[in-house]
Parts: sequence; C-alpha cells; structure tokens
Amino acid sequence: MAAVTLRALRKTLGENAILRGIDLHLNDGEFVVLVGPSGCGKSTLLRTLAGLEEPDSGQVLLGDRDVTLRPPRDRDVAMVFQSYALYPHLTVRENLAFGLRLRKTPEAEIARRVARVAEMLSIASLLDRLPKDMSGGQRQRVAMGRAIAREPSVFLFDEPLSNLDAALRAQVRVEIKKVHQTLKTTMIYVTHDQVEAMTLADRLVVLSAGTVEQEGPPLEVYRRPASMFVASFLGSPAMNFVAATVAPDLARVTAEGLSLGFDAARFRGKVSAGQSVMVGVRPHDVSRRPDGGLRFTVDVVEPMGFEAYAHGRVGETPFVMRLDGHDALPAPGDQLSAAADVDSVHIFDPVTRKALG
Repeated sequence: MAAVTLRALRKTLGENAILRGIDLHLNDGEFVVLVGPSGCGKSTLLRTLAGLEEPDSGQVLLGDRDVTLRPPRDRDVAMVFQSYALYPHLTVRENLAFGLRLRKTPEAEIARRVARVAEMLSIASLLDRLPKDMSGGQRQRVAMGRAIAREPSVFLFDEPLSNLDAALRAQVRVEIKKVHQTLKTTMIYVTHDQVEAMTLADRLVVLSAGTVEQEGPPLEVYRRPASMFVASFLGSPAMNFVAATVAPDLARVTAEGLSLGFDAARFRGKVSAGQSVMVGVRPHDVSRRPDGGLRFTVDVVEPMGFEAYAHGRVGETPFVMRLDGHDALPAPGDQLSAAADVDSVHIFDPVTRKALG
C-alpha cells in the first residue's frame, strides 16, 4: 500500500488547460473518489497518476518515491478502465494470469492469486470461459480481478461501471466496496455519477475546470457545499437556488414567494441587512406546512412510489420539492405552502458563487 501525493500538477492540451495546479494528498489505504462533470480533468488526472499522461509541471509521489517521469510499469499501480480491455481469445483464468506471467511470477504463485481473486469476486465458475460468453458485469469483475491479482500499491478506476445497466452498476459497486474493505489498499476512483461517489468514497474530491472545488467526507461535502457548483452537482434533483435579500433581522431571506429563516449564528459576520444573495435549499429539505414561508406553484408531479417530486415555481424561479408518495399528490396549477428548517438553508454570494458562512 502507499500514500499518493500530487503537487501543483498542470496539464495543457493545445490551448486548453486541463489541470490547473492540482494539490492533493491521499492517505495510505484511503478510498478517494474524483467526481465532476465531463471535461473537468478527472480522467486526465488519473491517467497522469498511472503514467499514461505526462504533466507539463508538478510532481506525482507514491509513498516517498517521485514517479512523475517513470513509465507505468515502474509505478506499482493497476488500472481498471471503462472498457473491460480483456483479451478475447484468452479464458478468464488466462486473463487473470496474463500480467503476472509477463512479470515472471512463479506458476504456483499465479495459481494461488488467481484462485484467491476468483473466490473474492465470485467468478470461480467462470475461469474456463471466454469473455464473449459472459455478461457485462462478469467481464467487469474479471477486469477488476486482473488488477487485484497484481497486488499493486494503488488501484485506479476510470469510470468502470458506466457501460453497465443500473442493476449491474449497483451490484458491482457493492463488490468494489467489499474489495476495498478486504484489501485495504489505496484506491482512486473516477466517476461523474454522484451515487457512486457518495456510496464508495472515504473522501470525495469534486473537480471543476481542472481545479479542486472541494474535498472532504462525502456527507460533509453534501451537507456543507463550498460553492453553488458543488451544491448543484451533488444531489438529485439538484439544489434549488433563488435570488433573495437578507432581512433587517439578519435571520431571514426574502424574495417573491419566499421567506425563509436561516441559522443566524452560522452566518454571523458573513451577511448584512439588504444584501443580495442566492439562497439554496434541497428538494428533500422542503416540507408542506400550512403556515410555511414558501409559496409554490405546481407545474408537473413525478410519482416515484415511496416519494414524489413536484416541479414548479417560487415566484418566477423554477423550484423542485419532495413529497411523501403516500400522501394525496397535488395537480398542475395547485398552490402549496411549504417551509424548510433553518439549518438546511444555504446562502451563497451571487457574484463569486461561493458559500457564505
């Protein structure tokens, strides 16, 4: 196992800056998920770690070794790609053993590792099959197994579940979590899927336009987003934003159709009376109350079984709120009164788009 340190990593392709001075330290044995929209630099960062891309400047350290300019074979990392990248003419057993044979590993040790990996990933019954005779989920397990059999210091995952359907993604996601709990090896996982990010990570790193927007434990990042970008990226449906004004009592924000209290202690010294702000509240933090300070006009209702989402407007601003699926659902055009607890109200600077408080 090894810690990973990135120092001021920069990478430009043509005139496009892909990485803009990334600084990160990943602890030994930590499961870190890099998450962000397409084009934010997460896959380039992973490929730089693997040695498949060379940075324009900066350093990559594995443990205390500077591997910035070393080829992939000298880095002691194993990578699982979005495509399974299996040898189609080799059986599962031969695919799992291929990298070990290239490294002149003794046959007895190869057999031990292959058997261990096959048992760990529940693919022992597939060892004599060719990739064409397996499902997508089984192939991805084999691709993971090939990396695990190498027993590297660091695992790199580049959106490994994006080619699977929803049910298989959930199943293989659990397998990846189990593998980390068993091996306790440093793992770095790239995804744009927030469910994968929230459920897998020990630490979440949110990237935007080649920079680190925020990092921390997943629930902390979700509950206390540092910017409107993070707040809108994490959570489905996304956080609602309404342009508002801070009331004279410094404990409430107001706008057309909205009057919400906020945690005054949390924002003390950060807001002033009459200040223009963006107020954010997640759909599941809004609840129907007869005397609520939020007046909501329903446009569309999405029933989802145990819950439903109402899409509509607060004033002229698009807004979404979560409803209990067991309650009578409103119809388009209905007017609802709702409220949000003070500690679930977020306030952002409308210019910098950074969180206040």
